[in-house]
Amino acid sequence: MLQEKLGKQVLVFDGAMGTQLQNIGLQAGDIPEEYNITRKADMVKIHTSYLDAGADFITTNTFGCSPYKMADSSYALKDLIQHGIANAKVAKAQVNREVYIAYDMGPIGQLLEPMGTLSFDGAYQQFKAQVELAKDEVDAFIVETMTDIYEVKAAILAIKENCDLPIIVSMTFEENGRSLTGTDPLTFVNVVEGLGADVLGVNCSLGPKELMPIVKEILDVARIPMIVQPNAGLPCLEHGETHYHLTSEEYAMYAKQFIQMGVSIIGGCCGTTPEFIKEATNASQQGIHFTPAVKKTRVSSGSKTVTFDGQVVICGERLNPTGKKKLKQALLEGSFEEVIREAIRQQEAGADVLDVNVGVPGLDEAKVMVKVVKMLQEVMNVPLQIDSSSPEALEQACRYYNGRPLINSINAKPSVMKAILPIAKKYGGVVIGLTLADQIPLLASERVDLAKTMIQEAKTYGIHPKDVIIDCLTLTASAQQKEVQETLEAVRQMKALGHHTVLGVSNVSFGLPNRPLLNRTFLTMAMQAGLDLPIINPLDFELMSTIDAFNVITYQDKESVAYIERQANVTVEKTITTTKGKMATNMDALNLYSCIMRGLKDEVKTLTEVELQTKEPLDIVQEVVIPALNQVGEDYEKGIIFLPQLIQSAETTKLAFEVLQSKMQGEAKSKQGPIVMATVEGDIHDIGKNIVKVVLESYGYEVIDLGKNVPVQTVVDAFLQYKPKAIGLSALMTTTVVSMKKTIEALHQYDNVPPIMVGGAVLSQEIADEIGADYYGEDAMATVKIVQEIIK
Repeated sequence: MLQEKLGKQVLVFDGAMGTQLQNIGLQAGDIPEEYNITRKADMVKIHTSYLDAGADFITTNTFGCSPYKMADSSYALKDLIQHGIANAKVAKAQVNREVYIAYDMGPIGQLLEPMGTLSFDGAYQQFKAQVELAKDEVDAFIVETMTDIYEVKAAILAIKENCDLPIIVSMTFEENGRSLTGTDPLTFVNVVEGLGADVLGVNCSLGPKELMPIVKEILDVARIPMIVQPNAGLPCLEHGETHYHLTSEEYAMYAKQFIQMGVSIIGGCCGTTPEFIKEATNASQQGIHFTPAVKKTRVSSGSKTVTFDGQVVICGERLNPTGKKKLKQALLEGSFEEVIREAIRQQEAGADVLDVNVGVPGLDEAKVMVKVVKMLQEVMNVPLQIDSSSPEALEQACRYYNGRPLINSINAKPSVMKAILPIAKKYGGVVIGLTLADQIPLLASERVDLAKTMIQEAKTYGIHPKDVIIDCLTLTASAQQKEVQETLEAVRQMKALGHHTVLGVSNVSFGLPNRPLLNRTFLTMAMQAGLDLPIINPLDFELMSTIDAFNVITYQDKESVAYIERQANVTVEKTITTTKGKMATNMDALNLYSCIMRGLKDEVKTLTEVELQTKEPLDIVQEVVIPALNQVGEDYEKGIIFLPQLIQSAETTKLAFEVLQSKMQGEAKSKQGPIVMATVEGDIHDIGKNIVKVVLESYGYEVIDLGKNVPVQTVVDAFLQYKPKAIGLSALMTTTVVSMKKTIEALHQYDNVPPIMVGGAVLSQEIADEIGADYYGEDAMATVKIVQEIIK
């Protein structure tokens, strides 16, 4: 069986399908998947050529077979998929060895919420439709060329919930080491392994040389086999056609290196041919070098992973309505501004993880939990701890959570473990285990026994012991003073057994005066005993400083970097003052500038109105809005924030502009521009163009969006009608760069043509120069700078 071979021997995937289709006449605007029906013999020949080269896998010609992408096809989705599989089967029948057919599943072609309009459920249905049609006829699914880890999650769930075939997941990364939406290799591995994929890896976007550091980073942490399918180098344009210059011999050298590093499956993407796969087959003969990485406890958001690896991880406790009247009332009223503010305060104060609890009597907890989780993930990137006693709320929150969550919690009751452990397994959650059954044991040894019971039960569900964090339960010194020592002893024993622990610190001081003093003392003793995850108020400066000092003394904070950063400007007087209140954060002085920086859409209109009380609309634009956007852009370029946060800030700014424009008079009310934008003829991928549009509009530019697959004459007509200040053209496919060149040539037949900008995954400055463009926009912020230069 295939499962038995994964990670046990080197397997070979086929190479590029698009390159082969172009060789037999695929033109810009053609739908490649229609060749499954109109060019059946040619499709079989392509599959056969890869099998003859030694490939163990052939992929179906179904990369674009999402219902969304195939909406314009003259053939039914069912026919496109079934004929694609049938062609692969014909080729498979012609070889006398065991080979496998992988159903090829590419991106849907739409941005998921909150960056776009496609819901998670909508994405799930797009993938499920394909799974239902293919599952009985193929050997595996490959989810490839993905740029959004949230979309990856939808695809994996669609497969796992509807069949039991092996799942291979491959993501594309930019040269900065992150995906388009900001996911780093560590987060990719942690999330995908948690969801239960069988193989993970990288493909497309880059050549083998550029992929080397990313492959190494993945292999250092991956516990499941890895696939690598590089392009044949980086593309260039020659005589109006896209070419790749890496030779099959050069590819062979890299293939050998990848396998020696531990790659289990080797194949090719854009520009690779059967000659490349023959070299991969030869390289595979050296044998397997894969060794699973050491298991570590990790939780993730979509762009950030926190590893439990010695240093204390801080969990913010303040998103819990228990004892917080203001937060409780806000949840009951469906007013989430205070929730968002409280979350950002904790993140800014240094929390690594945030506990999220919305348990209020009379509230639809599952519904509200999902809403809060989604809203938090729109504006921040720290991982979340989903805190509820309701299995339904946990299930729903984990399903819509983007990342690998921390789940709070289970206990040693069989009924509780039976209800919640399957949720943790399905969604890859790291689960907290409370050391209690019907009551909290008084002795440390009894709590450790309950911990062992939970860890063992979790193993029966396939949950690794490292993915269970034990809560040894903090008791109050006012009522159970002696038992506080038992809590610390239980932490010591769990640490000795190699398990991570968590405690709610402030419980110890309940009912006693000067609670902060007790909290700090207990926290220090607990950390010395081995506590990994204190759940605390991160706005308590003294408590946070205690952790800083502990990390220095225990050599966790090398060179005292974090300590110096937080403590360098602290005076004794300031320290005394802060013990009586909260740590000051930027959220305590929220204004329009910081609102745009954080992408707080629910608050921006009110804060804009506040600014209008003392300033003119144009002054606000020049003095507040544009500087805020520029800072967001700088943070994006530096890798401090990523695409989701960039789009969120852009959308927030558009709401501010709505308020400002309603107050403007005459010419001041008009936008700058216009700018005509289009995805060129033959290309149905418009995600990149849509991102640029949103960001440009946030800067106050008028954008006339012609859509995707736009004929040359339509772009020309738009130029003549709107007389734009700039024209932006986008292309994702190598085949449509020719259309882009034709569009530029057609525009240049006229006088007074404005500067033409081009962008897209297959573009580079060299290609832009070759096709006659005036500017190359590498990403959204680069395009903004170009437009600012053009329209002064």
